[in-house]
Amino acid sequence: MGTRDEILDAAADLLRTQGYAKATTKAIAQSAGYSEAALYKHFEDKSTILLAVISERLPELGGTLQALATSVGSSTVRANLTRLIRTGFDFFIEGFPILVSLFSSQSLLTTHRERMGELDAGPHKAEEGLVRYLRAEQRIGRVRRGADLEAAATLVFGACFQQGFTASFTGQRPTSAQLDAQAARLAKTMYEALRPAT
Repeated sequence: MGTRDEILDAAADLLRTQGYAKATTKAIAQSAGYSEAALYKHFEDKSTILLAVISERLPELGGTLQALATSVGSSTVRANLTRLIRTGFDFFIEGFPILVSLFSSQSLLTTHRERMGELDAGPHKAEEGLVRYLRAEQRIGRVRRGADLEAAATLVFGACFQQGFTASFTGQRPTSAQLDAQAARLAKTMYEALRPAT
């Protein structure tokens, strides 16, 4: 494991346990056993560290969305939604303590929001990716014309976020089998609203 990976592991741990405000670049570097200068050889600032933690240390939501984009017309829309939702559950369950810590300080949140804008990143990107996928399926007739795709994407990720919130609040993570079943039920319900009339 190299310096960058060790810094990311330390950052993920501190972000989960101490929150975004207390996980300073100095604290992250010290926790990893490196100088702050070493940290800056790999990361531009704390926002880029957070993005790297989200993309490399949490379940692969971005990768699943990319795979979804190449799944248009293959498998079934319902199966594709099930796979995305299941990954979304894992992402938000593991990531909720990190993501919610951004809201511990309004000034930090504002700074982070501005930085995400510069990097063309943010939570809206997941919904946009799902809408693009559903629109592509709509064009080939596998999603009903006139379906509100933006609302569907909001409902899907709202449900995933709720799973993360509930697990974090109760301190009880559902079993893999429970999450599989819940993802299948949610995908079924969503697909029934999106499927073309027969």
